[in-house]
Amino acid sequence: MALRRDPDAPRIPRKDRSGASAFKVGALVIGIALIATYFGFTKHVPFTHGFRVNAVFPSANSIRKNSPVRIAGVNVGKVTKIERQDGTNAAVVTMEIQKKGLPIHKDATVKIRPRIFLEGNFFVDMEPGTPGAPTLSDNDTLPITQASTPVQLDQVLTALQQDTRSQLQQLLDTYGRALTAKPTPAQDAAQDPSVRGLTAAAALNQSYKYGGPALKNVSIVNDALLGSEPHDVSKLIDGLNKTTQGLDRNEAALKDLITNFNTTMAAFASQSSNLSDSVRLLAPTIDNAGKALTSLNNSFPNTRRFARAILPGVNQTAATIDASFPWLAQARPLVSQAELGGLVSDLTPTTKSLAKLTDETLKLLPEGDALSKCATNVILPAGDLKLYFSPHRTATENYKEFWYTMVGLAGEGQNFDGNGMYVRFQPGGGDQTISSGTVGPYTNAPLFSNAVATPIGTRPAYPGKRPPYKPNEPCYKQQLPDVNGKITGPPDGGTTTPAPGPTAPLLEPVNPFAGLAGVAGSKGK
Repeated sequence: MALRRDPDAPRIPRKDRSGASAFKVGALVIGIALIATYFGFTKHVPFTHGFRVNAVFPSANSIRKNSPVRIAGVNVGKVTKIERQDGTNAAVVTMEIQKKGLPIHKDATVKIRPRIFLEGNFFVDMEPGTPGAPTLSDNDTLPITQASTPVQLDQVLTALQQDTRSQLQQLLDTYGRALTAKPTPAQDAAQDPSVRGLTAAAALNQSYKYGGPALKNVSIVNDALLGSEPHDVSKLIDGLNKTTQGLDRNEAALKDLITNFNTTMAAFASQSSNLSDSVRLLAPTIDNAGKALTSLNNSFPNTRRFARAILPGVNQTAATIDASFPWLAQARPLVSQAELGGLVSDLTPTTKSLAKLTDETLKLLPEGDALSKCATNVILPAGDLKLYFSPHRTATENYKEFWYTMVGLAGEGQNFDGNGMYVRFQPGGGDQTISSGTVGPYTNAPLFSNAVATPIGTRPAYPGKRPPYKPNEPCYKQQLPDVNGKITGPPDGGTTTPAPGPTAPLLEPVNPFAGLAGVAGSKGK
């Protein structure tokens, strides 16, 4: 809500009015506008500075204040001050780096480079360093070892003065004649046979075929020198520094070392052929050693665990030894010659015999094992096989039929006189004529016999030849016999009804020998 001046109030002249003058207000507004414009264009607050880095250069090389500082071709700052380092000819260049150029690490490098060809408009090219290195703080200084300057054109031209050019021409001419000169017989005598008669250039060209493998091995060595862990190279240099300092402290020992080293090299030279063979075998030896060391390194964790576990026992070893002394005092008489010592002497022949028995047992056990397998896999299962005689008779296990035969044989062999047991058979005399068919090689005529009953045939059928005998074939690997296989008989050309069972028997033509073997004779006196 605006306030209005009272129209009835008295008017005050301008000269009598109090407050800020128009000139002061205008000057203040103009000053504020100038300050805002300055900040808008310079983007810099007076009396303050950004992140500053100092670098010591061997020479300022025409670098000027406000020269740009670049990282990867991008301007990230400028040079703010250049001054001479006290007591030296080096220059200290102060650079102010913007936020987009940070961070800068302690292994950063700086170079002064020209922006145009043939020099001019130099700038500072900065490499910010590796991320793993510590970062620089404000106003830190990079040493002269991390700064470099470009080679000036006048330096290049000065290096090629008339005398220098003449010497360079003479050097090239002499080097060319050295490469193309034919060697003399005396010079060839001291050379390797593979390069005798060749010029230096030809021998050098011939060596190129060995350069690839040699440089490969050199690169492997250089890669190994880099180390496998951080600071390996620095540790190597530190160790070399300590070794060098130790040699420097004792000059006499260093002289002896050089003398002994010369003697050692002379010995190597006298055994150059053997040394060549050793170097040739060094590669496979190192490969095998690497595998062995890898296996050894893999065993270390278990070894360390074992060492930690055995440590309590080791700590108790001293007490255990002290406690064992009384026992040793009592055990010494026990093991004397009058006690256990004499007993051992008496048992020595028996021990030798037991050793021989053990050796023979080692031979017997495989035979017993084979016999056990034979009984388990062949004999006992064969005894459990069931025999099927006819549809009207119950199947009988094989082992039972064997004992039935033994009982019948014992019954037939009974006698009541003093002549002992004997078995009586009555061949022939029946009304059943049995023909054997043609029998050879003694006769081509059949044989005939008379049986009291019709033969029921035999099982299994006779195969016509004796099975092969293989003494080296283990018994337990043999197949079980087919006791319910094919039937032979009857001899009169009749038929026989197959017996029921796991394997249905088949009818075969008459086999005269099996038929005769299957005839049961009658008992008589």
